[in-house]
Amino acid sequence: MERHDNLRLRPPRHRVDRRAIGWWTLQSALFALPLPLVFGILWASIPPTREFFMWATLISLVPGLLYMAVMPVWRYRVHRWEATDEAVYAASGWLWQQWRVVPLSRVQTVDTLRGPLQQLFGLSGITVTTASAAGAVKIKGIDHKLAGDLVEYLAKYTQAVPGDAT
Repeated sequence: MERHDNLRLRPPRHRVDRRAIGWWTLQSALFALPLPLVFGILWASIPPTREFFMWATLISLVPGLLYMAVMPVWRYRVHRWEATDEAVYAASGWLWQQWRVVPLSRVQTVDTLRGPLQQLFGLSGITVTTASAAGAVKIKGIDHKLAGDLVEYLAKYTQAVPGDAT
């Protein structure tokens, strides 16, 4: 078994792009606002049930707004990444936080992903697939050009590191 004595679990150095806060805020709005919006429309349009839909609107809106205010900023504080000549480091999550170190000798593929909202903010995500049972390492919310440079860097260094990625 290959040893990586110099690799240790540590906070990665780089934050994701600050635009990720806007991306995550928009994502959270798409999740949190439809139900209060429907309740608000019903509150305004069906007089006999106004009190019920008023409370339903408030009860669904307050947690949604709290989620929209807290989650993106908290994720930005937690999400970090780093790629060295030996490994990829990633920290992610907001309630359930995860730190991972992947030796380059274990990397099988490196992919980029840009959904429509990421494209709107000029961001990309990178997935580093490994032979680990823990699954892929995902770095989300980095600048699109930087993501391309990172994929190129990882492709270059994973080819140079001995090992069979299993």
